[in-house]
Amino acid sequence: MTAKEFIATLKIIGQEYSKGIPKRELFSLAKEFQQMPVNEVIKLLKNENQDYKLGAVAILDWKARNKNTSKEERKEIYSAYIDHHKWIDNWGLVDRAAPYVVGGYLFDKDRSPLYKLAKSQNAMERRTAIVATYYFIRKNETEDTFKIAEILIKDTDEYVQKAVGSWIREAGKRDEKRLKLFLDKYAGSMSRVTLRYAIEKFDQQTRKKYLRSR
Repeated sequence: MTAKEFIATLKIIGQEYSKGIPKRELFSLAKEFQQMPVNEVIKLLKNENQDYKLGAVAILDWKARNKNTSKEERKEIYSAYIDHHKWIDNWGLVDRAAPYVVGGYLFDKDRSPLYKLAKSQNAMERRTAIVATYYFIRKNETEDTFKIAEILIKDTDEYVQKAVGSWIREAGKRDEKRLKLFLDKYAGSMSRVTLRYAIEKFDQQTRKKYLRSR
């Protein structure tokens, strides 16, 4: 399986659609190509075509989700994502792969790489830092989500702001008390978009309470 074969197959699929290839088709093809060697996936990732790039991160994601993937392969997948992050340059690419490729790999390891990403000059690397913690949330661990959110609480990038709000909201589904304590402390200093995403699932009275704190 090669990058050229993936592109050729995707072009054939694309002939059936006049308004662009649906993501479900792209992700389905990526699943079929999940045995593609990582060096070939990187070729896709470096391509300027957004469909090829999304296909690349989807392949990495399918590899990371596959229970038969070895520890060595998981490290290679993680490294491919981190070492080539400059090509992972929009929120859709981050959100597709960060939870399992990054979060899944770091779950039982030192998580300091996430804190390094959270302090990056690259907004999408900062988004990766918070989005990757979704894997931890699924395992009922919310500590890193809130700690990284603290680092990013005054971030000026819209896509980081939205991610922080979304992921502390998700963490709050597992630990509502912790979310409310976080908001009691930071609601007045976070961006309005972050706050709105964070309080989205609260009742109207609680939402109004936190909105008034700004």
